[in-house]
Amino acid sequence: MNSPSGKLIVLLILTLVSGCFGFGKNQDYQPLDADKLKKLVKGQTTATEVGALFGAPAQVVKMSNGNAYIYTHSVAKGTAVWLLLVSLANYDTQYDQIIFFFDNNDILTHYGASFDARDSSYGHPF
Repeated sequence: MNSPSGKLIVLLILTLVSGCFGFGKNQDYQPLDADKLKKLVKGQTTATEVGALFGAPAQVVKMSNGNAYIYTHSVAKGTAVWLLLVSLANYDTQYDQIIFFFDNNDILTHYGASFDARDSSYGHPF
């Protein structure tokens, strides 16, 4: 391919496929320890004791019959390819979340938990 048009075609192809590839990871809030839930006793554990175990909640919801403390931890992983004319990306976010419910006397009535943050994964951006 010594002709000018052949060199131009090769240069055009190389320009179109040149680009960058990247990985990224982001975590919000502190990881939640599921083993600490074993220390809680419904009807006995206080909001102060939950705070001592898990720290400050991400959110407190006031309800007519008490409060709810929401603890959240998220892990996001992303991959991306940037080409000259096209950008492709994949972003996966998974969450750990615990919600504690307290009565008007700040005694734990019940809680719900999900632990999925570790399942966050990198994926193909195309």
